[in-house]
Amino acid sequence: MHALRSPLAATSPTVPPRFRAYGARQLEQLARRFGLSAEVRRTVELVSRVLPFRVNDYVLSELIDWRRVPEDPIFQLVFPQEGMLPAEDLRRLAALPDGSTAQAREAVRDIRYRLNPHPSGQLELNVPSLDGQRLAGVQHKYAETVLYFPQQGQSCHSYCTYCFRWAQFVGDADLRFAAEGPEQLVGYLRAHPGVSDVLVTGGDPLVMSTERLRRHLEPLLAVESVRTIRIGTKAVAYWPHRFVTDRDADDLLRLFEEVVTSGRTLAVMGHYSHPRELAPEIARRAVARIRGTGAAVYCQAPLIARVNDDPRLWTELWRTEFALGAVPYYLFVERDTGPHEYFKVPLAEAVRIFAEAYRGLPGLARTVRGPVMSAAPGKVVVDGVEEDAQGRFFQLRLLQARDPELVGRPFRAHWSASAAWLDELRPADGVPDAIRAAITPAPPEAPVAPAQPTTDRQFPEEALA
Repeated sequence: MHALRSPLAATSPTVPPRFRAYGARQLEQLARRFGLSAEVRRTVELVSRVLPFRVNDYVLSELIDWRRVPEDPIFQLVFPQEGMLPAEDLRRLAALPDGSTAQAREAVRDIRYRLNPHPSGQLELNVPSLDGQRLAGVQHKYAETVLYFPQQGQSCHSYCTYCFRWAQFVGDADLRFAAEGPEQLVGYLRAHPGVSDVLVTGGDPLVMSTERLRRHLEPLLAVESVRTIRIGTKAVAYWPHRFVTDRDADDLLRLFEEVVTSGRTLAVMGHYSHPRELAPEIARRAVARIRGTGAAVYCQAPLIARVNDDPRLWTELWRTEFALGAVPYYLFVERDTGPHEYFKVPLAEAVRIFAEAYRGLPGLARTVRGPVMSAAPGKVVVDGVEEDAQGRFFQLRLLQARDPELVGRPFRAHWSASAAWLDELRPADGVPDAIRAAITPAPPEAPVAPAQPTTDRQFPEEALA
């Protein structure tokens, strides 16, 4: 085993903090501990019947400013809020006396399926097949990249209220992407040597113990065509102890180093939504230790109303990331799923926020791209706004595309003060037919839940055990 390169790789404190999570069942305990009002508690209880709620001691004690609750941005980030569900649905839930009754389960399921649980064609367009069999826990949208959802990693240390993968966490097997193991993925990769990148995602793969994570990563190293492995994680923000003081933190970093030593690029895709998540010393140490293995840290997050819709916050966040040796990568547009109406920021405002924040960066930190919509045709960046004799337009470009021929292609759409997603834009005259066809939404079809609900299947959570 290779020695860790990081100067911070020394043994951690004798008694490291123990991870502990709380959910809706612990609301009374949280209310007593942090002084949550009865109104806030009732809201969290009702909304969390539909959308996932999980928070841990580190987030509660280190990241939330309880003097500013409920407006505090981290509180908004992890605690369900009243406006996240339509008022009619909240009244419907409140009228049901017991969340465990068949009537309550039916109501919850109906609300979930109206929240667009799998946006941008994930279920219909992204799931590949091998030998005529659809692959569980695998998505293949872009030619060179495959997404892999290991079953034991379909949880998080805390849940973000905006999360576009909220359907992974609600216990409904019909809504979840999950693979029991990497065998089918490896077979698919060998049959598709054009795939060079694997993004291990969830959930959060780093809720798994290092031993379990190794079982999913090591087989990928036997596939020569795989040159980049990415790990999507919020652990860097919500449980940085995973890389510093957890009992297998050193083992995790050695695994990272093995991947790098194999000749692959290992990229930890850190999800930082607010500069406060990088304020604690342990969060900064986590970045240093990851980078000490030879892995790169890329940083991305969506623009979220009530949380980070202020250009000064983004400038501070990107400057901090850059100072730590991480790479500011994407500012995303909040996806059209779950509580989208509560968190969305109009594209016109997103362009302004990004441009103002970007201007405050030093040249080497201007690696970030945005605002970016990860939509059905691909990743569409709004490069700016222009005005000519024909009117006012958004300048758009496909950074990544389902159809590789469209990558890098620019196009225009009519400016709108209220549009917050690609399908709300009207393409300008002269947009090439191939792009117009790709970005034009198909006639809407409401998702239909199975007539008889599938028995909820709870997959095991590692909780760092």
